[in-house]
Amino acid sequence: MRPDDRKPCLTAIEDKAESLNSLYRGWGAAAIIAHAAGEAFPGRIAFVSSFGAESAVLLHLMASADPSIPVLFLDTNKLFGETVRYRSRLQHHLGLEDVRVIGPRKRDLERDDPQGVLSMKDPDECCRLRKAEPLTRALKGFDCWATGRKRHQTEFRKEMETVEHDGSSFKLNPLANWTRADIADYFSAHKLPEHPLVKQGYHSIGCMPCTSKVVDENDARSGRWAGQAKTECGIHSKKK
Repeated sequence: MRPDDRKPCLTAIEDKAESLNSLYRGWGAAAIIAHAAGEAFPGRIAFVSSFGAESAVLLHLMASADPSIPVLFLDTNKLFGETVRYRSRLQHHLGLEDVRVIGPRKRDLERDDPQGVLSMKDPDECCRLRKAEPLTRALKGFDCWATGRKRHQTEFRKEMETVEHDGSSFKLNPLANWTRADIADYFSAHKLPEHPLVKQGYHSIGCMPCTSKVVDENDARSGRWAGQAKTECGIHSKKK
């Protein structure tokens, strides 16, 4: 395929993302989710959740719109036991009807991480193996996936739009402009159950080997890959 042959398709994608961002400007998260699920991507959207420290907010908003929307949960085989149990508790509490547990293939783990220590040697490769590749497979059949990312969390995220396209699918970030105070207020207002590790000082919770208690109380993600330049697991990188 010549480069010029792809321009109309790319233009249509860019136009849709720009149009949705323009439409959603000034909208609340609940309205954005309802429109995305009911009109923009009906039957073709999934919510991706870590069932981590702040996940209950996005999932509550989604369940309020339509509890049957698929929720993809990445079980890397390196999660805290508390996270796995919290997933079950939150699924029941919110009435989520279609939670899909996805993870790395057994044969891929045996080939690339037979000792289970890849996270200590090459955390980027570990994230590719245990997160990025399983998610890419799971998103086939969907046109859009929704995340709970916020602009305040990292430098990488501060410029993100409400609607993006990662090269293979649209990505919805309905909580993009939410602050930590907004999240706390929503938890309180809706009496949402808290991840059990939050009270122990874990404010952003991923895989056990790469997650520690926060180093900086003002930076919820300071306990993720602490002491490393790494700030993202790779699932939000642009696809080629």
